[in-house]
Amino acid sequence: MAAAGPQPPSAPSSTAPHAQAPTLQAAWKRRGPLAWALWPLSCLYRIAVAIRRALYRLGVLRAERVAVPVIVVGNVIAGGAGKTPVTQAIVRHLVARGWQPGVVSRGYGRSTDDCREVCADSRATEVGDEPLLIAKRTGVPVFVARHRAQAARALLAQHPRTDVIVCDDGLQHLALARDIEICVFNDDGVGNGFLLPAGPLREPWPRQVDCVLHAGPAPAGTSPAFSLRRSLGPDAMRADGSTEPLAQWRGRPLHAVAAIARPQEFFAMLRARGLTLQRTTALPDHYDFDSWKDNQNTGMTLVCTEKDATKLWRLHPQALAVPLHLEIDSAFFSLLDERLRAAARRSLSSPSD
Repeated sequence: MAAAGPQPPSAPSSTAPHAQAPTLQAAWKRRGPLAWALWPLSCLYRIAVAIRRALYRLGVLRAERVAVPVIVVGNVIAGGAGKTPVTQAIVRHLVARGWQPGVVSRGYGRSTDDCREVCADSRATEVGDEPLLIAKRTGVPVFVARHRAQAARALLAQHPRTDVIVCDDGLQHLALARDIEICVFNDDGVGNGFLLPAGPLREPWPRQVDCVLHAGPAPAGTSPAFSLRRSLGPDAMRADGSTEPLAQWRGRPLHAVAAIARPQEFFAMLRARGLTLQRTTALPDHYDFDSWKDNQNTGMTLVCTEKDATKLWRLHPQALAVPLHLEIDSAFFSLLDERLRAAARRSLSSPSD
């Protein structure tokens, strides 16, 4: 997911343009004329990916290893796959098991480019909306930096009792050595199977990872695969931290806004809860909302994702945020525990470089 650029105000009517052109998104679902027209470019992209991996494999480029195990949660498709909710679920599981995790991220969409800690009162525009959400929802140390290894070093220096690092996104960020790789897929799987720009893949699939989490059918490959189910939570949250049952908003006109990779999924989930969406507004992923205005203020209640609330509440504190809940196969966490124990033993016997 690339950082968002300058953002014009959204149109006052219907749905604002999404981050990726609908035509391209549709082309990524099948091997049609547009996908085949772009296929030569994807071949060049494949060569570039292969060369970069070879440079790391040969030691020309070096991956930095830190003193504790590193878990990378990422995906191989462009756009949202649900990595951040999975990261939160993993962090909560680790805390429950007695670990002291920390999280690192690049912080896509932020206006800054330095290495910094994410605090509860940080602004999403300075640290990124996803890292801020993780920090608020989990309470563990979170650091952002363009280079994840730098973020990991800073986190361990500031919080030396941290015994495992979870990297939110970064499956293709090979400069940070990792012990466990988790690849997340949404309902679309690998799409048409082509690499960018002819398809959604950032790198060839299948490839070996420690495990796969998939919302749709299990993708091809030999890695252990586990299902996940996404749904909206039963309550809506207000800016002051209070909650209200989502069911009480049935029959009331709502204005739903989403600045995520797949906004239509959020709108569909709201409708599936029996809510009436009088208006929907889809904005580019990581949109900062600074230039956005509710141009049709007709008394409709604003409803948004929990991620968007980190930015929207500053300007529209009356908005309701609806959290996303995940149900993950329990066998996944058993495998994660097993792999992490093995990684911890390796870390103790092999000091970092």
